[in-house]
Amino acid sequence: MISPIIQIENLSISLSGNEILRDISLAVNAGEYVSVIGPNGAGKTTLVKCMAGIYRNWQGSICVAGKLFDDYATKDLAKLQSYVPQAEGRGNPLMVREFVAMGRYPHLSAFTTLKPNDYAAIDDAIARAGLEPFRHRRMNTLSGGERQMAFIAAALAQGSKILLLDEPSTFLDYRHQAEVSAILKSACREHGITVVAVHHDINTATACSDRIHALKEGRIVFSGAPAETAHGETLKQIYGTEFRCAPSPARLIPFVIAGGAL
Repeated sequence: MISPIIQIENLSISLSGNEILRDISLAVNAGEYVSVIGPNGAGKTTLVKCMAGIYRNWQGSICVAGKLFDDYATKDLAKLQSYVPQAEGRGNPLMVREFVAMGRYPHLSAFTTLKPNDYAAIDDAIARAGLEPFRHRRMNTLSGGERQMAFIAAALAQGSKILLLDEPSTFLDYRHQAEVSAILKSACREHGITVVAVHHDINTATACSDRIHALKEGRIVFSGAPAETAHGETLKQIYGTEFRCAPSPARLIPFVIAGGAL
């Protein structure tokens, strides 16, 4: 039997005296696209930050590739997984190619410089993210969608087997949302990268995922396939509001609308 690439057991964490996650257990198989959904304040971002090692003061356990999280050196863990935060408005003065090159840090020491294989990984990530026209632009001159693509490119350049993302397309326009979804699906389906993403939009989650976990009040209240998720009663249990689900000629899974008439 193949072991999951990520195994979480009884994960709980409190921040500022408030319990955010309670007894979370889940497994992610290699090459899967797994989405985390749920209402605001459910603990979705906290869960991904625990998986990324940003928060470390949890109770329970996280195993990555069969090894306990705390048994990894920081750079060794970074060779296995990379993290993309929520899109935000700030930029920095680095050029795009310089920024993407920062993703190669786990493969360098204090006394080494980028090698041909590093440059190849950087250029490949830029191409996959559709950023070739922007490679010599400064990050602080890009739109929010273009900057988010650069963050994803840096994560791809890192060369890790696992990509963790916190609402990667929130606040982006429709074109950039579609581009982000296409890049992530390609990373998973064509390159075998395991993707774990927090998604605000249910239709994006059901279109991209192999499996969906829903959080509510810090607990997992639903786990299932996308087709099992796109049901009014299931979504009402998760979000506490009515949903309508409509067949779509372009999708095998119904299209979901919160509270509205179709």
